[in-house]
Amino acid sequence: MTGDWTVRGITRRLFPLLVALTLLELLGGLTLDGFEATLTRYPSLLVLVPATIGTAGNLGSVLSARLSTAFHLGLLTFEPTDERLGGNALATVLLAVTVFPLVGAGAWVVARATGTAALPARTVVAVALLSGVVLSVLAVLVTVVTAYAAYRFEADPDDVVIPVVTNVCDVLGVLVLFGAVRVVVG
Repeated sequence: MTGDWTVRGITRRLFPLLVALTLLELLGGLTLDGFEATLTRYPSLLVLVPATIGTAGNLGSVLSARLSTAFHLGLLTFEPTDERLGGNALATVLLAVTVFPLVGAGAWVVARATGTAALPARTVVAVALLSGVVLSVLAVLVTVVTAYAAYRFEADPDDVVIPVVTNVCDVLGVLVLFGAVRVVVG
């Protein structure tokens, strides 16, 4: 890993990545704008958008931090048989299975409290669960690939992985959420 820990060195290494991630976020915003009619029709889904993408980013960030720490301690091998890698990936998916139904129920409660719950609670929870499970698997893949790329390019995973994972999960969150809406709601 590079030993240049100056502001200039860090900025030089990360600026191109941050510009690319900003452009990716713009793509996510434009995609979200394309679903305005659906969000207007079903306000409980509007409540679900920030909760879903935020939760997916958080799951990816937690996994990123765990992998980064294991990497720095020399405990991560990036082998398919690495139990630490597999265990953390499985824990991330299982956490999503438990958290996302609560996110869906919370979104429905908020919509209900504001008088805008156009969908039944079970539908909103099903959308949240489906999108959460898919997002957690994608977050695991993005996290592992990004951590491995940081390792291969001798970059500090602490500097690279969390920004990449959170930004990519934001965009994937929008796409997966509306894919789940199309599957569950129709």
